[in-house]
Amino acid sequence: MPLTISTPDALWGSRSAQLLRPAAVECHAVRRSVGGRPLLAGVDLIVPVGARLLLVSRPDASASLLLRILSGIAMAEAGLIRLAGLPLPGAGPRGWARRIAYVGPETGIYSWLSPREALDLAARLSGVERAARRGLVDSSLEHHGLSSAADRPIGRGGPGVEQRVALAAALLGDPELLLLDEPLRALDTEERNRLLRLPGRRRTVLLASRYPASEQGLVDRFALLVDGRVRLHLPISQLEAQALPLSFQGIEAVAPRRAG
Repeated sequence: MPLTISTPDALWGSRSAQLLRPAAVECHAVRRSVGGRPLLAGVDLIVPVGARLLLVSRPDASASLLLRILSGIAMAEAGLIRLAGLPLPGAGPRGWARRIAYVGPETGIYSWLSPREALDLAARLSGVERAARRGLVDSSLEHHGLSSAADRPIGRGGPGVEQRVALAAALLGDPELLLLDEPLRALDTEERNRLLRLPGRRRTVLLASRYPASEQGLVDRFALLVDGRVRLHLPISQLEAQALPLSFQGIEAVAPRRAG
């Protein structure tokens, strides 16, 4: 059986987590430059368990880079990162590495695989036993609208199929932390929203987006990164209370008021 947010040995089910109640994500003075440009210039961010956090940034690349660092794909040059109280460099196959899933603009899925083959592989890598894999894969194919294309090469279905497969594969292990960078942009709004309304009281989601308005209803808080630093981190209700839209203009309108 895979390690999931609902099994007794899941991280949030541990005795230490129950007593200490650590944040899902902690970033302290995280720095990283790309091409001599400091995209992360001392990021301080604490994300509680179960949050749905929208990350927006100027420049756009800052939010994407932070998600890649949290996923382990990229490395920070300085700073401290903890995931549920555990330092990120210490994550291994028995630790947080099995509880994080990342979906980025480039899926990295071989186009000659069929969706069924790709999901079966993802299930095996997540530790799903053979007897349970077929049923799990079939239900995932159905939920993600892939049943009709299940046995055709992913490359024949275009970016919409590829993006659906990437999200489905990421969710097969029932991750506790899901990192999404501009997910499912090839899908129509209604279908995208259906797939991104993710259940799980303990599941924490960080979603980086250049189009904040399109994430309405999918997130409950937002963080604004400007020049590599967190300028704001607030619940969406702060925008609603001031009749401001979930947009760059609405988010940035809050910043001067908070600074003052």
